[in-house]
Amino acid sequence: MVETALPAEPRRPDPVGSRWAPYAAVLNSRIRAQRSYRLSFAGEILAATLLGLVEFAEVWLIFRQAKVLGGLDMDAALLLFGLSNLAFASAQLVCGHLDKLPALIRLGMLDIYHLRPQPVLLQLITSDFSLRRLARGGVALVVLAAGLVRNDIEWSVGTVVLLLLTVISGALLFAGLFVVAAGCQFFLIDGAELTNSFTYGGSFAATQPASVFPTPLRILFCVAIPVAFTAYFPTLAVLGLPGPAGLPSWLAWCVPLAAGWAWLLAAVMWRLGTRHYQSGGG
Repeated sequence: MVETALPAEPRRPDPVGSRWAPYAAVLNSRIRAQRSYRLSFAGEILAATLLGLVEFAEVWLIFRQAKVLGGLDMDAALLLFGLSNLAFASAQLVCGHLDKLPALIRLGMLDIYHLRPQPVLLQLITSDFSLRRLARGGVALVVLAAGLVRNDIEWSVGTVVLLLLTVISGALLFAGLFVVAAGCQFFLIDGAELTNSFTYGGSFAATQPASVFPTPLRILFCVAIPVAFTAYFPTLAVLGLPGPAGLPSWLAWCVPLAAGWAWLLAAVMWRLGTRHYQSGGG
């Protein structure tokens, strides 16, 4: 009796969702852990809200005393602060915890991430999700809404597209800077203060008109670390202001290029850093 072999069942491709399931599970556990301690969570949200209000108070005091700074008045400053801080808060929510990388390197805990069959950077990004940082974004969103109402804006499809493009690309730009800072930590180890001057310092610089900076700082914040693209140029374009010499308002549409430049630096710095890493010996 001849046995006929049954045709093998075709292999079903793994669903795309299964690739992201481990990351989603980790994020879900982090979120549930934060929400389980309600009093502590409420305190963190309150502290983050107060921090956002204090940052806005700094800008408000500057423009209250100066009246007009770099061609922008108080109403324009609302738009400037809202755009920059909303972009930064979004990036900080996703990538802000990368500043814990020096501790992982010193303790040898980064080796654990290298043993898993997932990209190290993606594991680090999805290893935490601080809900308290949503409060900072909420403050920025309220200020941005106030700026859009108080300013005389000529609304059009182009204006809406520019605002959406600015917020998304600005968040990607700041996220790239967080990755650049993380890549530098492989060489600096204890140099978090230095890299924070470019991430958190860049966030503060983004809330100021780039035209008030001296030439070296203009080059720094418009070319090397292009945080001026996250809010200053879009504010000029939305309000129909021409911008100072050398800084035209049409540069607002180049914010995706600025974000791409930030991620190019991030890719190079992260690759150099991970190749330099030689394990913690744990």
